Amino acid sequence: MADMQKKMAAALAAVNAYLQMEEQAAADAAAQQEDQAARQSQSLWSQSGRQDMMTMRRLVQLRTFTSFR
Repeated sequence: MADMQKKMAAALAAVNAYLQMEEQAAADAAAQQEDQAARQSQSLWSQSGRQDMMTMRRLVQLRTFTSFR
């Protein structure tokens, strides 16, 4: 009888561990979706402004504009 209880306890522990792994995977997937949504929420205006700043810095580094020295 003790052998049967040990087998039952092992089976229940395995099922419990599997359920916890599934819950963790679902939580990780939800967090990843939130991160993707946050990255996509940037507006096109802010992206355009950052692109213009990078272009100006590149031109200054290439010394296209000499009046900035």
